[in-house]
Amino acid sequence: MSVTQQQVLEILGRIKSPRGVALTNANVLSAISASDGKVFFSINVDAAEARAWESIRAEAEAAVRAMPGVTTAMVALTAERKPGTAAPPPPPAAGRTQGVQPAAAHKHPHPPGAASPMSRQAEIPGVAAVIAVASGKGGVGKSTTALNLALGLRDLGLKVGLLDADIYGPSVPRLTGLRDKPELNAERKMIPLRRFGLAIMSIGFLVEEETAMIWRGPMVMSAVTQMLRDVDWGKLDVLVVDMPPGTGDAQLTLAQNVPLKGAVIVSTPQDLSLIDARRGLAMFKKVNVPVLGIVENMSYFQCPHCGTKSDIFGHGGARHEAEKLGVPFLGEIPLHMAIRSTSDAGNPVVDSEPDGPHAAIYRAIAGGVRDQLKGTIPAA
Repeated sequence: MSVTQQQVLEILGRIKSPRGVALTNANVLSAISASDGKVFFSINVDAAEARAWESIRAEAEAAVRAMPGVTTAMVALTAERKPGTAAPPPPPAAGRTQGVQPAAAHKHPHPPGAASPMSRQAEIPGVAAVIAVASGKGGVGKSTTALNLALGLRDLGLKVGLLDADIYGPSVPRLTGLRDKPELNAERKMIPLRRFGLAIMSIGFLVEEETAMIWRGPMVMSAVTQMLRDVDWGKLDVLVVDMPPGTGDAQLTLAQNVPLKGAVIVSTPQDLSLIDARRGLAMFKKVNVPVLGIVENMSYFQCPHCGTKSDIFGHGGARHEAEKLGVPFLGEIPLHMAIRSTSDAGNPVVDSEPDGPHAAIYRAIAGGVRDQLKGTIPAA
């Protein structure tokens, strides 16, 4: 039995807003997506009222999850400031954060000696370290790098998870060949899917591949927070987060609200990508997230027939940029058909060709990341 939008609205009509009005009459609900037992919608309120609405969001989500036929429910609280109004006060020190961070937190680094925004966040139970794989722009192979990096860390003897936080264009389902839907445990937490020895979660497991994810920054944060904290990750040494591309409000808010131990920046050698990579690096430095290093993807083209190397996008730009900015350079990944074909087939090269040269490159990059995390994760 599949739940319908009308059935969801009937349940939501029983929930009162902070002013005592039925939720369905409060003019705050987005369009409701209800398909195959999966229900998604958002509650959009003024930022000044966000705290009062968080309990309503939680009540609505719990009520929808309890409906017969619902397997997954995700309710995002989006908070927007009206023109001319002051920014709301910062959220409490601990617990889940919803809505938009104060504008000042986006424009200015916190004062010297002040606690990092990351320190306000509770650690994810059982997860020793969370790291982000990010890029200043899309199309540089970030998701492929994130997955193969996770596999490289696995090969170093670590227990690894992978979270596909690229809400707008989740790639991990295709890269891993996974099509199943996450199940819920007795505590109503999602159980991550497992393949290649990794614990894997993606918004792409909850929606159809062709679905357009037209979500605002606060909705992204709410959804990712749920995938972090409403998932039974078990015991992990490292959780690799495949971040959305870019350096906009959504990315900065995500970086400030996820307990990151560090970030890996992925770029191609060309100048345009490096400009965007600099922005990504500056974003993480602004919120005191250590940059674990830069990876140069598509560093050169290697002919699969004769082995000749060609610098299609230039070469060495990321290495030079890392030296210039004083961050580690983690390695060069070639533009090669084997990496592309294995990714498209859902059999990443580190797992499908473990003794090949490309797997060795990813494992070397993983070794560099592990070395940067010493003292945070168990020694392999």
